[in-house]
Amino acid sequence: MIFAIVPVLLITLLIGARGVAAMRTTSDFLVASRRISPTVNAAAVSGEYLSAASFLGVAGLVVKDGVGAFWYPVGFAAGYIVMLALVAAPLRRTGALTVPDFAEARLGSPVLRRLAAVVVLVIGFLYLVPQFTAAGQVLAVVGGSPYWVGVVIAGAAVSITLALGGMRAATYVQAFQFALKLVLFIVPAIWLVLHVGPSTRANALEPVEFTRFPAATQVQFRLDTELTITEPTRVSIGGGPQQVLPPGRYEAHAGTTWVFDAGAAVPQVGAGRPPGGREWERPLLDPGGYPVLATWSVLIATVFGTMGLPHILVRFHTSADGHGARRTAAITVGLLGVFYLFPPIYGLLGAVLLPELYLSGGTDTVVVALPARVDQSWVGSLFTALLTAGAFAAFLATSLGLLLAVSGAISHDLVPGTLRRLRFTPLGAAAVAVLLALPAARVDVGVLVTSAFAVAASTFCPLLVLGIWWPRLTTQGAVVGVVVGLISSAGVIGVDLFLGTPPGLLAIVLGQPALWSVPLAFATMVLVSLRGRPPAWAAAAMLRLHLDESEAGSAATDDFRPPRMS
Repeated sequence: MIFAIVPVLLITLLIGARGVAAMRTTSDFLVASRRISPTVNAAAVSGEYLSAASFLGVAGLVVKDGVGAFWYPVGFAAGYIVMLALVAAPLRRTGALTVPDFAEARLGSPVLRRLAAVVVLVIGFLYLVPQFTAAGQVLAVVGGSPYWVGVVIAGAAVSITLALGGMRAATYVQAFQFALKLVLFIVPAIWLVLHVGPSTRANALEPVEFTRFPAATQVQFRLDTELTITEPTRVSIGGGPQQVLPPGRYEAHAGTTWVFDAGAAVPQVGAGRPPGGREWERPLLDPGGYPVLATWSVLIATVFGTMGLPHILVRFHTSADGHGARRTAAITVGLLGVFYLFPPIYGLLGAVLLPELYLSGGTDTVVVALPARVDQSWVGSLFTALLTAGAFAAFLATSLGLLLAVSGAISHDLVPGTLRRLRFTPLGAAAVAVLLALPAARVDVGVLVTSAFAVAASTFCPLLVLGIWWPRLTTQGAVVGVVVGLISSAGVIGVDLFLGTPPGLLAIVLGQPALWSVPLAFATMVLVSLRGRPPAWAAAAMLRLHLDESEAGSAATDDFRPPRMS
C-alpha cells in the first residue's frame, strides 16, 4: 500500500517546490498575494475541509452510532451557507491576513489579537492532531506499518510543503487533492454498490441487528475494550486454542485478536448499541439518552464552528475582493454537497459487512477495509489502495491549512518576525503536532475534530458575527466573550476526555458543549459591550465591511485607523 501514497506525497512536494519562486513577502506566504480565483479557491477550501473526519469519520460514526451520524455532513455543508450570508465578503474587505489581524483591526486591541492567536493554536492543534493520528492508523491497517510511521510521514510532508511554497503551494495542492479525493471516493463507492449484490443492498437499507456472528470472525482490538458475554461462547484469543467463555465481563487488551465461531453471540461493548438495531436506525444522535439535545448540539457545533475555523477563514483573504470571497463560498457549498452524498454508502454497507468493527474500536477504518471484505482478489486490493491514497490526500490537504493557520498565529500574530522565520515555523509546529499525535493512537478522531468545531463556534463565531454586524461591540466585550467561550468549550471537553464520559445529561453538557457554550459566548459579548463604549471608528469600520471595495475607499474616514488593515 505504500505505492498508493507515494504519488500523493511526491505531487504534494513538487507543487510546494514550485511555489518557492513566487514567495517574497508575508502576504505571499499567508494569502498568496490575494490572487486566487474563486473556482480554484473553492476547490482548495473543499480540499482542506474534507478531512479525516469527512473521508473516514462519517462512515465510521454511522457504523458505531447509527444513521443519526448523517447529521454531521449536514452541519459541515450547511456551515458554508451561513458563512456565505454573514462572513465571507465582509471579512475579505478588512484586508486582514489572519483572524487575529481582523480582531485587532476591528477593535484596535493588541490584547484581543494575542488572545485570538491563542484560540487559533487551540483549534489548530485540536484539529491537526487527529489528522496525523488517522494517517498513522490507516497505514497501520492497510500496510501493516507501525503507527508512528504514518504520523511522521504526514507531519514531514505538510511542513516541508508549507516551508517551500506557503499559501500558494497549499492552495494548488489542496485543489488537486480535492479532485483526487472526489474521484477516489466516488468510484469505489459505485463499485461497492454494484459488486455487493442485491441482498446486501437490501440489508443495508433494512438492517438486521448484529447479535450473532454469521461466520467465523476475527476481531483485532485496537483499544482496551470491556466485553460482556451473555451466553457460553467459543472463542480463540491471541492465536491460542479455542475455549468456551462462560457469561461475564472480560477485558480485550489492545493489539490482541479474538476469533469467534460462526453463530456465536456478539458480546456487548459498554453502553454501545450494536449496528442494525432499532435504536441504531433512529435518525438522531443519542450519546446520553437525550437524542434531540445531542443532535442540536452537534448541528450548532458544526454549522457555527465552520464559520470560526481559522484555516477556512484565511482562505477568504486569498480572494481578490469581497465578491470573489462570496463566490468562493457559494461554489464550495456545491462541491461539498456532491462529496457528502457518498459517506452514507460506506457507512450503511460497513454496518452490514463489517459490523464487528464496532467491537474493536476500529470503525474509523471501515472505508478502507470494505473493498477487501467485498472482493479478496486484486480488484479489492486495488480499490483499497485507491481509498488509502484518497484518505492520505485528505490528511495532507487539511493538515496544510491547519499548519498554515497555526504558523501564522505564531510568527505573524504572537511573535511577529521576518518571512524567513515564518517559513521555518511550520517545521516546528508540525514537530509539536507529531509529538502530540504519537501517544494519541487510542483517541477517537471524531471526538477531537468535533471538539475543535465546538471551540471555534464558541469563540470566533460570536467575535466575527458581532464584529461584522454589530457596531456596539467593545474590546472588553470581545475579550471577555472569547475567554468565556474558550473555557466553556475547551475546558469542559478536556474534562470529558481525561475523566471519561459521564452518564446521562452530563454526557452532552461536557462532550458536546456547543448547545450552551455558543449562546453563552454571544450573551457575554453583548452584555459586557452594552456596559462600555465602542471604538470611535466603529461606524467607519461598519461602512468598510459592508460597502463594495470601490465605495469603501471613499467611505472610510480618518477616525478609522485599524493597525493592520491594508
